[in-house]
Amino acid sequence: MKHRIMVVDDSRVVYAEMSKMLANSDLEIAKYCRSGEEAIASYESVQPEVVTMDIVMPGMDGLETCSELVMRWPDARVIMVSSLAYNDTISTAAAVGAKGFIFKPFDKEMLLDALQKALSGETVG
Repeated sequence: MKHRIMVVDDSRVVYAEMSKMLANSDLEIAKYCRSGEEAIASYESVQPEVVTMDIVMPGMDGLETCSELVMRWPDARVIMVSSLAYNDTISTAAAVGAKGFIFKPFDKEMLLDALQKALSGETVG
């Protein structure tokens, strides 16, 4: 049985890249959301095992969305995926409940490693 991933990113390019990288793995994208609001509205019905979350998006940003997801669903495993690789951003992500951080651009090995760590309960990054 494949592990269910939710991808939250306003870029269809990132979604397409992740789709290719997860092909032939034990991970599947169960839901792709282009906004934080869509992710919150979809989370309960999708019940993903891990959420990858961009930070810069229209409407709710990824940090706000992560905070809301973790508040509503304390077991939510969110990995931030962003090019905003600053110490204060990483610290803020951890403070709002993110389980880790992947820096853009990322490669297949980085993505798969991060998702497997998150699935096993380890901190990523």
